[in-house]
Amino acid sequence: MAASGYSDLREKLKSMTPHRDDYKNKYVDGTSNGKHRKRKYRESDDDEYEHSDDSTDLREQEARRVRSSIQQKSIFTPEECARIEKKIDEVVAQAEAGLYREHTVDRAPLRNKYFFGEGYTYGAQLEKRGPGQERLYRKGEVDEIPSWVHELVIDRLVSNGVIPEGFVNSAVINDYQPGGCIVSHVDPLHIFDRPIVSVSFFSDSALCFGCRFQFKPIRVSEPVFVLPVRRGSVTLLSGYAADDITHCIRPQDIKERRAVIILRKTRPDAPRLGSESSLRTSLAQKPARLKAKRSHRKADPDAAHRPRVLEMDKEENRRPSLSRPHRHSISSENYRRRGQDYDKQQEGSGRKVKMRRH
Repeated sequence: MAASGYSDLREKLKSMTPHRDDYKNKYVDGTSNGKHRKRKYRESDDDEYEHSDDSTDLREQEARRVRSSIQQKSIFTPEECARIEKKIDEVVAQAEAGLYREHTVDRAPLRNKYFFGEGYTYGAQLEKRGPGQERLYRKGEVDEIPSWVHELVIDRLVSNGVIPEGFVNSAVINDYQPGGCIVSHVDPLHIFDRPIVSVSFFSDSALCFGCRFQFKPIRVSEPVFVLPVRRGSVTLLSGYAADDITHCIRPQDIKERRAVIILRKTRPDAPRLGSESSLRTSLAQKPARLKAKRSHRKADPDAAHRPRVLEMDKEENRRPSLSRPHRHSISSENYRRRGQDYDKQQEGSGRKVKMRRH
């Protein structure tokens, strides 16, 4: 980021994405069978969006469905928020000191995640990409939910009737720096029960639904619905908002540091990583084997010969040679006999091979 002159993603987003007012100058009016007038504009070189009266109505209907499946309450006072935010800072400090287990902390640019109780694989961590591939870590691979989360957050929600007692067994703290974001996603249906409960701290922000992210440069399409989230507010997603539309946090919506504590319950039948997980990890730590790739052969003709050269090197290493640093470990008698056998073999095949000497 620093190399490109941007201090956070918001500045880059603003410079790379035309302002909404500029789109109005790119509209082209047309007709569709004489029924509706359509307006077209390009948000990028790759995507073209069409807006008509029908599509506007559909988006409005979808926005109403999203809003009807969200509950939001203001429960925590500024004083309570400050106390909880101090505890979040302690979590960050302990993570920096390396006091947590390996899978408790997940770092990303301008956003860190801290898993407690239960953690799961997602995104680039997946062996196979796509929804439904997420897996819980094995028991004990992330730290337990801190006592202060129970005392200051979970118990307070239970006493206010927001969630039933014993509902939460997974707590995740997302700590965003200005310009941080999380791309559009649906909390894995096969991992978590509903509702998805989140509590916001440090600053106000917004949760957006139905956005599409594009990168290089980063761009975010217009959301179907924008939900303001205030410091100290509690948000519950269920039904349509949780299951049938993606939600995200855009870079431009994180103007100051913001943290959210996400409280969830894992499904009893949620898939969990087995013993093959440790095998995969150990294999990943080993140096990758050299493989000839077609794309390499097309880009570099010499690359096609490299595997053959490697095999020749291996064959050469299998043969005894006087240049070996450990040649003294082979007796001269044995070496002479091997030389005689080799000569007989070459004579039998009718070929004369000149011995290489170094």
